[in-house]
Amino acid sequence: MTKLPNPTDISRRNFMAYAGGAAGLAAMSAMGISAMEGECKANIAEIDIDKMEYAENEADVLVVGSGIAGLFAAVKAHDAGAKVLMVSKGRLGSSGQTPFAKGIFAYDPATAKMSLDEFVETVSRSALGTNNAKYTRQMAEHSLARVNDLKAWGFFDSPLYFNSFSKPITERKIPVIERVMLTHLIKEDGKIAGAAGFSIDEAKVYIFKAKSVVLCSGAGGFKPNGFPICDLTHDGTIMAYQIGAKVTGKEWNDGHSGQATNPAACYDGWHGMFDRKPGVTGVEVHHDLGVEQNYQAYMAGNPLAGGPPGHSGEKQVTGGPFRPAEFAENGRRQGPPPGGGSDSGGAPPPGAMGGSSVGGSSAGMSIHKSEGLVPINEKGASNIPGLYAAGDALGSYMAGAIYTQIGSSLAGSAVQGGIVAEAAAEYCKGVTLPSISQARIKVIEEEILAPLKRDKGYGPAWVTQTLQGIMFPNFVLYIKKESLLKAALAYVEELRDHHLPMLRAADLHELRLAHETTNMIINAEMKLKASIMRKESRCSHYRLDYPELDDKNWRAWINIYVGMHLTQVATTYSICNYGGLPRKLARI
Repeated sequence: MTKLPNPTDISRRNFMAYAGGAAGLAAMSAMGISAMEGECKANIAEIDIDKMEYAENEADVLVVGSGIAGLFAAVKAHDAGAKVLMVSKGRLGSSGQTPFAKGIFAYDPATAKMSLDEFVETVSRSALGTNNAKYTRQMAEHSLARVNDLKAWGFFDSPLYFNSFSKPITERKIPVIERVMLTHLIKEDGKIAGAAGFSIDEAKVYIFKAKSVVLCSGAGGFKPNGFPICDLTHDGTIMAYQIGAKVTGKEWNDGHSGQATNPAACYDGWHGMFDRKPGVTGVEVHHDLGVEQNYQAYMAGNPLAGGPPGHSGEKQVTGGPFRPAEFAENGRRQGPPPGGGSDSGGAPPPGAMGGSSVGGSSAGMSIHKSEGLVPINEKGASNIPGLYAAGDALGSYMAGAIYTQIGSSLAGSAVQGGIVAEAAAEYCKGVTLPSISQARIKVIEEEILAPLKRDKGYGPAWVTQTLQGIMFPNFVLYIKKESLLKAALAYVEELRDHHLPMLRAADLHELRLAHETTNMIINAEMKLKASIMRKESRCSHYRLDYPELDDKNWRAWINIYVGMHLTQVATTYSICNYGGLPRKLARI
């Protein structure tokens, strides 16, 4: 029998480890210990920060992330002659949403039922003009070649991807550093100079000097339950934003639903995906998983059993989000989205496994490829020289602001990873390895470890729960109107201004959570401000107070960039024409 320590000597984390879950909370209450008090007591650090180790690494191309975009980025940059280093918060082949992806699109001109031009035009009609046609075409043109690469590596032979991802990496002897959370991108003389972060498993701070950085760090959410994105928190996007990169696509919403029975059990709701080998899909353009279900639920309420939100034996509520007539009968599926790296490829849809479905399973994430760094060309370059992005870290608008082509998200990540990395390798030929001063490194190290050094503060888990309570409601994140968006923004700005600077951590796990919570708070501010700014409804963005499309004023993308201070709120407009749509720039 395990002996419990004296309650006056026990931390909340250690007690929960002994007692576990609800039993632990009940025991704490009986002992006179409040869980809330545990969030505001003295911070007893479990790490001697004076004994932290430091490691420096150098590369031509630093690839951040080890999903399918990161895989192709590392391989193609190496093959282009660059010295490559891959760094990942997770593990090769099992990071982010990649292990969940089971459908990959391949456009084969020999068998496709429409020409490439027709395909791009059809996607554009489904996306209501929000897609970047250059990236739509690029994805289709190169998709078959990337599928053939994956076949050669054994990707389609197993539901697990580590072996197939390891094959090209080990053959090329590309170094991979796993379980390291990057918190800073470093810019010197106006150009990218590297990155910095810390190990999740050992007391070590990492400094990476690089001629170029390719962000393949995925998208993110507010750590919702029921969908496999809990380790994705927009880390790459926010790091880039903090050094001046432009960010786009924050008003759009991913519409994944989960099951009402055991909604937090991701495997239970989606096990048909995890257990299946991946497959190849052909042309099948949809208009799916916007916010139609959310609107039905808002107007009619959720069901007690069976059917999607808002479903009953009575007639469905009319009105709501606009769907092009061409795609009226082509979709409305309650399962995984067309175009997503999370295609079912024929598996039973989520919701069907557990009866009725519930929304919010991907809260905080936009449509695949519709959010992330703003590209200045078709090769994933950002407005910061040397900084590139691919996959869900790049706001390429490959499919627009709605799910269109089945399997295109996984294909798009593979295609973009390769093309972007080749561009980064070419860029490296004209620059020298940057120098980062020790004074600059010292400042970054202090910022990384700051939560460990605070004597008191707010626990990141509690702040994250508070943020979820603000952002998760259907009437805030999905079915929007200005009064509630502004009310939510006031709460988020309070977290940003008061709670974020006081996040504390007692160990490496909490240090990770503190930095993730920071990223989620900034992302929430972006989503709310972009949603307030777009005064219309289009694709996966729906405003109750502006329910119609407005092509005259809002056939545009919204890009966000940091001002002199994050707290400064000023909106400016400028127009550019890359990719066909104008851009409205919002500075926050």
